[in-house]
Amino acid sequence: MPALTLPVLTLRDRHDDDLPTLWRWLHAESDPEWKRWDAPYFHADSGPSTLSLTDFTAREHCRAPDPHGRIIALDGACIGQVTRHEEAPAGGGWWEAGLLIFDPHHWGGGLGTQALRLWTDATFAQTGAHVLTLTTWGGNERMVRAAARAGFRECARIPQARAWAGQRWDSVKLAQLRTDWAGGQAP
Repeated sequence: MPALTLPVLTLRDRHDDDLPTLWRWLHAESDPEWKRWDAPYFHADSGPSTLSLTDFTAREHCRAPDPHGRIIALDGACIGQVTRHEEAPAGGGWWEAGLLIFDPHHWGGGLGTQALRLWTDATFAQTGAHVLTLTTWGGNERMVRAAARAGFRECARIPQARAWAGQRWDSVKLAQLRTDWAGGQAP
């Protein structure tokens, strides 16, 4: 029996051939499924984008590479992105991470957990982060589970802080301390 070859997930800088995929999921799709899970209460009033692929490509070519963002690539193909930013005040050691996998066909198989582990490793290696947090909402149970599997612990839950689809939802913050991080393994 031939050996099973599993897809390889990596985090990498953006390439020019990623731009059509990014444009599709960020601008061309009128109502992508990811917007219903990635803080949908912020996207509700965004409306459809009018940015063309040509304009998007021109804009992105003018931007310097972002040291705090990476493409999530599966066998080299862009399937999402990770981001991070330092919470104020600068130098305090608190960083916030973001994770987005665009296509629902890539959800539920552990890719988000794997990407978050890789991004946590990179963040602790490349920054002075003492703590890395990730914020989501109570309705995004997949993200809460993925973060927990990656070793993050729930550290705050603000009851009914978000209104979405006629309901009130908790805001959920999960955290990982540098001192507890062991190369992507949950402590």
